[in-house]
Amino acid sequence: MIRCQSLTWGAPGQPLTTPLTLELKNASLTAVIGANGCGKSSLLKVIAGLQKPLTGKVEMAVPRHSGISFLPQQQHLDRQFPISLEALVAAGFWGRRLSAQLRAQRLRSALEDWHLSGLEQRPLMALSGGELQRALLARLSLADTPVLLLDEPHSALDELGQQLLWHHIHAWHAEGRTLVVVCHDLAAVRQHIAQTLLIKNGQCLYATSAELIQPTAHMQVA
Repeated sequence: MIRCQSLTWGAPGQPLTTPLTLELKNASLTAVIGANGCGKSSLLKVIAGLQKPLTGKVEMAVPRHSGISFLPQQQHLDRQFPISLEALVAAGFWGRRLSAQLRAQRLRSALEDWHLSGLEQRPLMALSGGELQRALLARLSLADTPVLLLDEPHSALDELGQQLLWHHIHAWHAEGRTLVVVCHDLAAVRQHIAQTLLIKNGQCLYATSAELIQPTAHMQVA
């Protein structure tokens, strides 16, 4: 469960929206849409505890330090950092006690699931945008947390990558996890996610995706 009570966020003295009061139930799947700069990414950071709200509060059914996985936009990742793709993905095990054998098995499975086999020793700077995004998603797969906050997970993905993404989102949802997904592809949101939070003109509207998004193919939010 994620409960926002009279929540505002943004720069000090400059809230991006009117106060948001919203409850997302356990095992729910919700999209967040809106134009660039409207506050979608900032909202996810506030929910994750990475940014303080201006007013109000966020209540979680799980502890933030162990129950939430946050997928940031890859532009915030230092691609010059000297680690391999395999090390990046394996960081998803952080805080978990697993045998070396089980870790190796699950790591291999995650790499295969996201079509990353054979790229294990490639440094981050040598990865394409799509390969890096799939590596970040594979890392998320290993975290095994009940709440997943995904900021533009479709970024840089080709058609195959997008198919893998939505397959995993539905699988995570079927496992009973709670997901909040920032997405600019409105056609994909309408197809894959039933409930949507729209941030527009400083207002927050929460309704079904069918109500908020017209069925026009390849719709995008700029």
